[in-house]
Amino acid sequence: MTDRLLKRYSYSITANDFMSAGKGSSAIKSNLKSLGIDANIIRRIAIISYETEINIVIHSFGGKLHCDIYENKIVIISEDTGPGIKDVDMAMTEGFSTATDSVRELGFGAGMGLPNIKKYSDRLEINTGSTGTLIIATIDL
Repeated sequence: MTDRLLKRYSYSITANDFMSAGKGSSAIKSNLKSLGIDANIIRRIAIISYETEINIVIHSFGGKLHCDIYENKIVIISEDTGPGIKDVDMAMTEGFSTATDSVRELGFGAGMGLPNIKKYSDRLEINTGSTGTLIIATIDL
């Protein structure tokens, strides 16, 4: 049996646009609230979508953030163009960051993005290479 996509929300994310950072994840949160999704699930999705969105802003040349809703799960998909993640295992280590000092001065780049995404996902898949990164985080309903 294949899962049937019920609804998709998609947002374009611009690299280095810290003034708009978080707008896509906020919209996802609002949309899920309007659908009556459980508050604990929304909280997890808000964390995952925010962390993936910030990673696009900080580390890529831009990308997309999607929220796919199925009957039994919600999937957050982050796809970007950029240099990719050089060492996924290191990037999964709490506190490890490749963010520049200027990004850290803005309050970002603490090295908790991927660890938080993993913590709040039921399943996490990361595909990365020299032309970009695809992150698929699944939350079961």
